[in-house]
Amino acid sequence: MKIIKPIALAFLLPTALGAVKASPTSMTYEARTILVQDTASWNKVLPFDQEVKTGKLKNGFQYYIRKNVEPKDRVTMYLANKVGSVLETEQQLGLAHFLEHMNFNGLKHFPKNALVDYLQKAGVRFGSDLNAYTGFDQTVYQLPIPSDDADLLKNGLQVMRDWAQDALLTDEEIDKERGIILEEMRGGRGAQQRMRDKFLPVMLNNSLYANRLPIGTEESIKNFPYSELRNFHQQWYRPDLQALIIVGDIDVAQMEKEVVRLFSDLKMPANPQKRTELTVPLLNKNQFLAVTDPEMTYTMGQITIKHPEEKVKTVSDLRRGLLKAVYNSMLSARLGELGQSATPPFLQASVGIGGFLGGLDAYNAFFVAKPKEFELGFKALVRELERVQKYGFTETEFKRTVAAFNKGNETSYIERSKKKSDNYVNSYLNNFLEGSPALSNEDSYQLNKQLLPTLTRQEVEAVGKEFYLDVNRDIIIMAPDNEKASLPTEQQVNTWFNEVERENITAYVDKVSDLPLLAKVPAKGTITSTKAIPAIEAKELVLSNGVKVILKPTTFKNDEILISAFSPGGTSLYSDQDYYSAAQAGDLVNSSGVGQLNTIELQKYMTGKNVNINPYLSERTEGLSGYSDKEGLKTAFELINGYFTAPRIEDDVFKSTITKAKSMIVNRESNPNFVFSKNVMESLYSGNIRRVPISNEGVEKIDQQRALAIFKERFADASDFVFTIVGSFTEEEIKPYLEQYIASLPSLKRNEQAKDLGIYEPNKGFEKVVHKGQDQKAMAVLTYYGDYKFGEVENLNLNALESVLSIKLIERLREEESGVYGTSARATTSKYPKNRFSMTVSFGTGVEKYKGLMNSTMDEINKVKKNGPSATDLEKFKIEQRRQLELSVKENKFWLSQISSAYQRNEDPTYITRYLKDLDKVTVESVKDVANRYLNEEHLFKFILLPDEVK
Repeated sequence: MKIIKPIALAFLLPTALGAVKASPTSMTYEARTILVQDTASWNKVLPFDQEVKTGKLKNGFQYYIRKNVEPKDRVTMYLANKVGSVLETEQQLGLAHFLEHMNFNGLKHFPKNALVDYLQKAGVRFGSDLNAYTGFDQTVYQLPIPSDDADLLKNGLQVMRDWAQDALLTDEEIDKERGIILEEMRGGRGAQQRMRDKFLPVMLNNSLYANRLPIGTEESIKNFPYSELRNFHQQWYRPDLQALIIVGDIDVAQMEKEVVRLFSDLKMPANPQKRTELTVPLLNKNQFLAVTDPEMTYTMGQITIKHPEEKVKTVSDLRRGLLKAVYNSMLSARLGELGQSATPPFLQASVGIGGFLGGLDAYNAFFVAKPKEFELGFKALVRELERVQKYGFTETEFKRTVAAFNKGNETSYIERSKKKSDNYVNSYLNNFLEGSPALSNEDSYQLNKQLLPTLTRQEVEAVGKEFYLDVNRDIIIMAPDNEKASLPTEQQVNTWFNEVERENITAYVDKVSDLPLLAKVPAKGTITSTKAIPAIEAKELVLSNGVKVILKPTTFKNDEILISAFSPGGTSLYSDQDYYSAAQAGDLVNSSGVGQLNTIELQKYMTGKNVNINPYLSERTEGLSGYSDKEGLKTAFELINGYFTAPRIEDDVFKSTITKAKSMIVNRESNPNFVFSKNVMESLYSGNIRRVPISNEGVEKIDQQRALAIFKERFADASDFVFTIVGSFTEEEIKPYLEQYIASLPSLKRNEQAKDLGIYEPNKGFEKVVHKGQDQKAMAVLTYYGDYKFGEVENLNLNALESVLSIKLIERLREEESGVYGTSARATTSKYPKNRFSMTVSFGTGVEKYKGLMNSTMDEINKVKKNGPSATDLEKFKIEQRRQLELSVKENKFWLSQISSAYQRNEDPTYITRYLKDLDKVTVESVKDVANRYLNEEHLFKFILLPDEVK
């Protein structure tokens, strides 16, 4: 089960509508259109989505039911509980989260682990599909299942009913789960947790929230009496605090009848305790705290200014939310621009007004400082805030940002008929838990469309001034121990505020370009041949310059076009001396402008366009990937042409990239996970520079001109490129762009192939132990490497082996031995430069447990080698594959990947049409055979991370 991170230093800021909160109401469409035209009527309550069936049973239980056919034959169910860790007593710390776990370990109709077993047999993936989370104020259970199976649908509802009130909570299962949660707790330990424990009381103003982290305490989890958990369950899992949300391809009326039948008998406790809304009090003072840790790898500062929460109930509130969102977008864009300068004052920075916690909103500004340069970063951030306070924004910034919001609104509306059920579920979930408005697609579109033009730049600036105050302000600093001496005191920080305020700050200049992206329109080429690929409803075109283009028009989205292109070669064609420049070339070009526009000009040019094209260089290929809508197709193809014919690496971008790379290297050796990963890669590949993390010396070897020259070399010949285009277009719509911008690309007919660099793992396995870190925890990684017989059925058998091993390892290491929070097997294969495979099992656990768990892992592997998988576990794999394929074949990104990968590997792009037949060829014996051929102990590598040795 996943646990929501209750709070972090840099709070996640909501989107324009993410923080909105409202009460359900009903309103006619005619009233709504008048509503936003007359400012006097803006105080009317926002309309509730009338396309969802809602109800409230006599016992207080609520429900939301909606029909939605995206995806077809699927339904998503959520059980929401207004029950979280803030309701715990001192004797119940961590029990809200513990109870969430227990709802997967024995229910009235699904004793012990029968729930997970049953749903896996139906193709539901534990963790990916079947899941839950616990927060301060809520616990939420989720179950997406097929709706075309009447029995499965009926039992899915029964699961929700059992989750609502019928957990068995046996002594045996409680005791087994203690170890699992202790391992989850152990896995969360580290620098972030240790610093969080220090700054949370300050950020949360010493409210109850600071002492109610959902994970609880080790002492509580180990020692709480069974009765405490049962009492918590009985007191708080009750119908007046619960709601069921069901969205999918269902009969709404029939579903409502079943909900009424199943949930009407939920009982209230004899003496229900009042569910009070807890808050974080405002102290009307400023606070300061600097915390350090030896394993922290960077220095981060945050300014948090707390305000009473502004709930969104009316149209006027919604409009104010838009003003905040526009402010956030414009100011963050300025900070991003500053961060791309030749000598960036910080590594990263962002600002936003949004939700906080406990009845508060907050103005949050944070930055990541360069090593030993906290003052520089702090003043640069505050300077930008002051610049806006003094001069506001430019009209061009404002219009550009509003245009981007309008574009987003239009895009959402165009895709409304393809909107996924999960999106609706989340809207209704927030409506129940937080009172957020649940607007219909039509209402959301019309309200935003009519409100956005009413916004003014002066209002946006005024909102910023309301929130950027010098009271209820927290300054929190997190840093490595070795930065402690250079960190400021509270007095110094206050002095810096005053110094920046007295500076002669000048107004921001919005630099835009009127130049077109390309200096000239390229001369057209032609399409020389066309070949149908009827099995997958696609077409292969060959252009006059040799470029191949595979087109697959679809109706999976109303206006989404995905583009991918590749050519063989990549960095493998360059010497070790050139490697660092080659490896960074794609990112450096991608971070720069293109054609006639520099980086900043290009970013502004792209604002309001639903287009993105990214060039890359990998080890064996170079290419591009991206997306567009129909309106942006010309821009997308101009960008593609520009990256081939007019790429650039700007001085500022290069210098900024190098500065940031060096800064991030400084403290990374203090991170146990980095040290572990580095040691693993160095031992496997003898320190080969193409496999280990880049060093400071490596960064120094990146040459700007050489990187650009390498990029140009890789894109100088389009003749061996293959483009795959999938989405909502017709062949006739796309052809003119192919002729104008792709067929015109240069062609040298080089016929290159990537080079085999001979970088492989050793033939004989070994064990390596790395000591790093102060926490008493261990990480074990067991991997088999070796040669492989790459093939369609062989790959399926290896994937089946991965699946059945994962099932057995969870059953053994987690459920039976309570030794891990999570574990799995993971298989990878490669066809080029030669057939290779790996199979990895990894888990985190206690130092005292890892050896025993490694032995248990090997025991489960040997069982599969000796007996093969159980027929039941193999069938779970097969049904999951079938069910996932039903969904995948209706996604543009799936087809883009399938087709492009097939061409890269010189395989049949129609294979997916035969996939299910091959799946039937996978048997207990074939998986057993694969296990014995590849899981050879001679090729097993064991890597273990342990804490620092006591000296």
